[in-house]
Amino acid sequence: MDLDQTLNTLLVSLFHDIMDLEEKSLITEEYSDITVTDMHVIEAIGMGEPQPSSVIARKLDITMGTLTKAIDGLSDSGYVNRERSTQDKRVVLLSLTKRGEKAFEHHAMFHRNMIRGAIAQLGEEEREILGKTLEDLMKYLRSL
Repeated sequence: MDLDQTLNTLLVSLFHDIMDLEEKSLITEEYSDITVTDMHVIEAIGMGEPQPSSVIARKLDITMGTLTKAIDGLSDSGYVNRERSTQDKRVVLLSLTKRGEKAFEHHAMFHRNMIRGAIAQLGEEEREILGKTLEDLMKYLRSL
């Protein structure tokens, strides 16, 4: 197998492995009523001030209709608050409930642990090279 094929196999395998690991780690008994996609919506809403739903849809690169469907489920399950802006009644503001904040922290912990484990055996120079390489790869993929 040549280098291009090897790199392709590694990247595809890493992507699938991370997605599988994320699903197994995130959707525990406590969070069995939501999906990994829901966790990503929770992550996009974040822990700060309420944000307009249009901002969240842009962060996730999804349509407002897709976001609305996700927020309906997350709101019904007690993870997300939905309120109208007092300045503009057309704007829907989203924030996390206490339960949503707990799910957010659960998701953040998964990512912290994954990164710590992935770089634990690397030296400082290797970490810098990995970071630069992944940054360049991300820039390239976003340019397509």
